[in-house]
Amino acid sequence: MARPTPLSGFPEWLPDGRIVEQHVLDVLRRTFELHGFAGIETRAVEPLDQLLRKGETSKEVYVLRRLHEDPDAPPERGGQLGLHFDLTVPFARYVLENAGHLAFPFRRYQIQKAWRGERPQDGRFREFVQADIDVVGAGSLPYHVEVEIPLVVAAAFRELQTIGLPPVRILVNNRKVAEGFYRGLGLEDVEGVLRSIDKLDKIGPAAVAALLVAETGASEEQAAACLELASISGSDESVIDRVRDLAAAKGAAHELLDAGLVELGALVRAAAERAPGVVVADLKIARGLDYYTGSVYETILVGHEGLGSICSGGRYDTLASDGANTYPGVGLSVGVSRLVSRLLSAGLVRATRSVPSAVLVAVTNEEQRHRSDAIADTLRSRGIPVEVAPAAAKFGKQIRHADRRGIPFVLFPGEIDHDGTAGADQVKDIRSGEQIEVDVQVWAPGEDDLWPRVVAVTP
Repeated sequence: MARPTPLSGFPEWLPDGRIVEQHVLDVLRRTFELHGFAGIETRAVEPLDQLLRKGETSKEVYVLRRLHEDPDAPPERGGQLGLHFDLTVPFARYVLENAGHLAFPFRRYQIQKAWRGERPQDGRFREFVQADIDVVGAGSLPYHVEVEIPLVVAAAFRELQTIGLPPVRILVNNRKVAEGFYRGLGLEDVEGVLRSIDKLDKIGPAAVAALLVAETGASEEQAAACLELASISGSDESVIDRVRDLAAAKGAAHELLDAGLVELGALVRAAAERAPGVVVADLKIARGLDYYTGSVYETILVGHEGLGSICSGGRYDTLASDGANTYPGVGLSVGVSRLVSRLLSAGLVRATRSVPSAVLVAVTNEEQRHRSDAIADTLRSRGIPVEVAPAAAKFGKQIRHADRRGIPFVLFPGEIDHDGTAGADQVKDIRSGEQIEVDVQVWAPGEDDLWPRVVAVTP
């Protein structure tokens, strides 16, 4: 068979990279559950018309079909299917279908793969893992949830910093602030302005100003005012005063702006107390998707800003609705694959070993393999990850096998005397060379060696 050609955009980590990914997932899951979020999983496919309703373009959605379709078969119920490109749209459908069985406000986390047909590049994949949290209410949802959600994610990132994750900045804005300011200026195409502002980091202020004039009907003065608003940022409540001053100078007073500033101020104030320096108000954060209605969030790694946002989301009031009932929510999505790819490619973290096994039980000869298997079972019954040597080679070769695998300890079964009595078992730490007699009923590797760990790479 010819050597296979790699497919770009579909990451496959080596075993030590997978350990790093699993650690990140474990931290996220544990943090979410500590804050009362219940785990769910939704199907991988959704009706195509549902996937295309909320601002996504058709070229990014993978369509699902059989290779040999029967032209005479009746059409699928629900129409053509596509793989979900995020976890928010399927979650909205899940809420509508299961509303009668859920207790609201419903707190959920969801860790799954998603698929998006875009051009692969650094940190951007066609198949990727996301970790989402959302709180959804029935009919209404208080604003304090918009404060809580980013602080939950900040707690997870704070724990990941212990293994080498760089500091993060959660950038926050409020759609009411932006919309109120634009309407106060006299601009009507608010969604168009938001889409243009969302491109600031990609194309720069001059190009965005040109877009605002060409595509939203803004004058040059209005476009300049929009860019002035987008330039405001800070981690304390002085941001609110600066926005108010700008609105007064530009004649952009609007009741929606006032309401948004009250909410943004509450978020900045709470974050300064509970996660100082992590949450930053940044008025250029727009989020291009049109279903956000309140707070919006993006998260960057300090020193790795070129990677883009590793976690984003916001408040949505109308994403989930069956016509009679509306389920507003607030959510954030962590781009796990993007995050892990940077941790690995930049050499920020490493796994202490690439296999779970802490002990290799040597085999004296094949006739005595059952003794090695029994020792391994004893250790496993006590929660120690163990494997048995694949062949009864010379002990030196078995030690080299353990070393190549990254297994720190080799256990040698006691020798059998001529009267059939077994001698004491011995364990060798192949890193230090120390070898001691042990009782397998009580001996265990040290805590740091029991399982692979993820640690920061020191410069």
